Amino acid sequence: MLFPTGVFTFLFLPVVLAVFFAWGRWRPQGAATWLFLASLFFYGYWNPAFTLLLVASIIVNFQLGLFIGRHRAQAEGSANWVAKRALILGVAINLLVLGYFKYANFFVDNLNLILGTRADVGRILLPVGISFYTFTQIAFLADAYSKGISEYRFAHYGLFVTYFPHLVAGPVLHHAQMMPQFARASTYRLNSANLAAGLAIFAIGLVKKVVFADGVAPYADAVFSAAAHPASLTFNESWIGALAYTFQLYFDFSGYSDMAIGLSLLFNVRLPFNFNSPYKALNIVEFWRRWHITLSNFLRDYLYVPLGGTRRGRTRRYLNLMLTMVLGGLWHGASWTFIFWGTLHGAYLIANHAVRALMGVHAPMFDRSSAWKACSLASTFLCVVIAWVFFRAHSLHEAAAVLEAMTTFGHALAPTAMHPTLWNAGLDPVTGAGWCIALAALAFCFPNSNMIGGRILNLCDRAGLIRFAVIGTSVVIIALLVVLNEARDTVSAFIYFNF
Repeated sequence: MLFPTGVFTFLFLPVVLAVFFAWGRWRPQGAATWLFLASLFFYGYWNPAFTLLLVASIIVNFQLGLFIGRHRAQAEGSANWVAKRALILGVAINLLVLGYFKYANFFVDNLNLILGTRADVGRILLPVGISFYTFTQIAFLADAYSKGISEYRFAHYGLFVTYFPHLVAGPVLHHAQMMPQFARASTYRLNSANLAAGLAIFAIGLVKKVVFADGVAPYADAVFSAAAHPASLTFNESWIGALAYTFQLYFDFSGYSDMAIGLSLLFNVRLPFNFNSPYKALNIVEFWRRWHITLSNFLRDYLYVPLGGTRRGRTRRYLNLMLTMVLGGLWHGASWTFIFWGTLHGAYLIANHAVRALMGVHAPMFDRSSAWKACSLASTFLCVVIAWVFFRAHSLHEAAAVLEAMTTFGHALAPTAMHPTLWNAGLDPVTGAGWCIALAALAFCFPNSNMIGGRILNLCDRAGLIRFAVIGTSVVIIALLVVLNEARDTVSAFIYFNF
């Protein structure tokens, strides 16, 4: 079930909200169970068979978490040893399941290519959201071992994993962020300020997805589809395609995250921010502190730090950075393009740290320079755009074709230059360039939705009349955009649903 559809907006959401608050006023535990079951229905709407896998994963991880927590609480050597073994077993089970569904075909196909064999495991369908709910539950097991657990209600744990606003595309959550919220009685009582702000934030995310991301998407699709026949790509077209995808991905995924935060606020639950104007970053380290924040934190806390982080010298630090980013790329998908994308970002991070180390005590002086900041912003954005080419392309060959066209100047800047790829797709290059400029202005010059949503929530908290105005305006915008989306030939899914 997709957020920008009529079945979700006009049927699923109102029913779930109404029953949740009607039941929650008298039986909070019953309301939590209702939301858990509704989230399972939301997930199973695509493919009910995968719901069985999700439920089995929840049961196994919940029982392992309880087992780890009980033995960890005993604080004895043998008990800790047993808890650690259970943690290793739990992580292994989760990774094996993820590996089978997400990487089995990739592994077998490459093995056949190397060995000249014809092994076949069939085409394995990838369950939607498996990467997100697997990482969420690995974090739960790790936290149960390192911090213990205080939640022993299955319905609350199941809700934590399946909570529909975040289930299929994040953010990656920790049980310590969610369990206290599900335990509060106030969560189960309607809050008009949260309702108003939640609808407004949902509307902002919907605009990002339906208007901005889907509006610029045809330009990216046309260029990357033509990359299989690179001779037709021009300099201008390749740059329009690369920039179009750069902004499509940002507004698509940040739009989903805004919608998730807004929907969750309707239920009086706060989700963590996942974006903080990443294209405003002045270096690649800052970019990863701003882009997909919860995944970045997960990779840092559960991969980079356990590998040794910065504790074992500069060379080992660089190796840890590279390994973390390569695995982060592989997490996104079973493809050499994702692996190369992760490798490229690993190289960026190493170069960033190396340059800062060479600059030494002089680094703060450069950081205060406006010219240095402008150059840093431009160079960081350029590096990100180049990496996104590999992220979007279906093969390394196609990515190389797009990059080659991006660096082939020729007569590209001439006003009469032909643009066969875009023209054949019925697209106007000038309009495509205009889309890129407009979206760049939004990404670089305007406050992000975190700030806007916070201001709206503060206003709604203080003034009752504003709440009703915000609710009315948001409902109209949401209804119009959903109807517009339904009127299209196809309803596009969120990009991160594929991961």
